[in-house]
Amino acid sequence: MYRLVASDMDETFLGAQHRVPPANIEALVRMRELGILFVPSSGRPYGSIMDSLSSIDPALLEGSYVISYNGGFINRVGDPEPLLRTVMDRASIERLYRYAVAHRICMHVYTESGTIFTQFLNETERRYVANLSGIVELDDTQDALELAGDEEFPKIIFMDPVFDRAKELGERLRPTLDPQLVDITHSSNRYVEFVPHGVDKGTGLAHLADMLGIGMEQTVGVGDSANDLAMIRAAGLGVGVANASADILPFCDLVLGASADEGAFCELLEHII
Repeated sequence: MYRLVASDMDETFLGAQHRVPPANIEALVRMRELGILFVPSSGRPYGSIMDSLSSIDPALLEGSYVISYNGGFINRVGDPEPLLRTVMDRASIERLYRYAVAHRICMHVYTESGTIFTQFLNETERRYVANLSGIVELDDTQDALELAGDEEFPKIIFMDPVFDRAKELGERLRPTLDPQLVDITHSSNRYVEFVPHGVDKGTGLAHLADMLGIGMEQTVGVGDSANDLAMIRAAGLGVGVANASADILPFCDLVLGASADEGAFCELLEHII
C-alpha cells in the first residue's frame, strides 16, 4: 500500500487559474480515509502553495507537509518555519539577475520569506501570476536584490513563451555558472529554472520520507514537467498527468488519462488502491 502521494501543484494538482478541481478534493477526502498522506510539492514558496489550497477543508491537510522551492524547503502544514532549508549562493543570484536586467528577460526572483519579485513581465505572464500570492512586480528602475536586503534566495527563473528559446537560454548561461553551485531545470513549457546544486523534488521527497520513516517504495510522485522528473523517478510509483510534457513521459510508470484541468487524482486512486 502506498503511504504518501507527493504532487506538483501548477498544471498537475491545480487546474486553470491555480484552482483545485472538484474531483481532486474528492480524492483528498478518500486519501484521508485510507491514511494516505498527500504532500504538495512545488517550485513556489510555502505560503503561495497554501494560499492555492485555501479553498479546501484544512482538515484534509492536517498533519501533512509541504515540499517547496523545488525540494529545497520542507514545512509542516501550518508552520512557516522550515524543517529543511537550502538557498542559492549570492554570487550566482547576482550574476543571473544582472544578466536578466541587462537583456530585459521576464523573470521571477524568489526570496526565502516567500516574496516573489517579478520584472519585465509580458502580458501573458502578468495574467498567469495575477491571482498568485506573494507576487511583487517591479518597474524597470527597481532592483530586486536591493529590495530584498539581507534575505536569501532559494531560486530564480526566466520565462520565454517559446519553450525552445527558454531551453536555449539555459544552455547559453550554463557555462557561466559553477555546476557545484547551480543546477538548471525547466517547467510549464516556458520556464528555465536556476536552483541550488543538488536540490530537486526527488531529494525533497527522499528527505521527507526519511524523516517520516516511510520507504521510497511506498511513495507516489505526480507531475507534468521536467522539474518534476527527479521526483517521478525517485518515487516508488512515478506518475504523469495527461498534459505532462513529452520529455518526462518515458520515465513515468503510469500516465493518467485525465489532465490537471479535469482533476486527475480520482483516476490516480483507482490505479494505486
